[in-house]
Amino acid sequence: MFDWISFLTYAVITAVTPGPNNIMSMSNGSKKGFRGALPFNLGIWLGFSVVMVLCTLFCNALAVWIPKLRLPMLLLGAAYMLYLAWETFRSSGELETKNEKDGFWAGAFLQFINPKIYIYCIMSMEAYILPYFQGQTGVLLSFALLLALIGFVFTLAWSAFGSVFRWLFSKHTKVVNTVMALLLIYCAISLFIS
Repeated sequence: MFDWISFLTYAVITAVTPGPNNIMSMSNGSKKGFRGALPFNLGIWLGFSVVMVLCTLFCNALAVWIPKLRLPMLLLGAAYMLYLAWETFRSSGELETKNEKDGFWAGAFLQFINPKIYIYCIMSMEAYILPYFQGQTGVLLSFALLLALIGFVFTLAWSAFGSVFRWLFSKHTKVVNTVMALLLIYCAISLFIS
């Protein structure tokens, strides 16, 4: 039976943690306000959706053609989650924004060079979705769009509450990072418990 709790925990934790989309959305939101940052966020959603669909189709093809790749992908994914947990736990909470591009197309094109979302999709597909829905193109594409929507919702949240998140991370860094790290460890362990 499909484990919605584990899947959604992974998807939400991965989507809510800092990455290029969230940092830039927060920066744009704190500078331009929610409405001013909306074109960038809509661009993220478009690019995110395209990347999720392409990545899902690629993962499905690999699972059909080379099924023995599943275990190595799970091991790499679990190792990556543990790495993210460690980096999140030891993070100082300082959020840097290096690139201030903030338009629709900048948001869309950022997705094609954003390694976080590729890993997000590959891990979601290999660990949670493909074991139950392999070869079911419509269902897989629905999951791809769900992943993009979850990511989009959190970029909107980071944008809308940009200054609040900046304050939250600086004031409660250790608690927030510890909770996020523990949830990532849970996700890594749950990959191997069925």
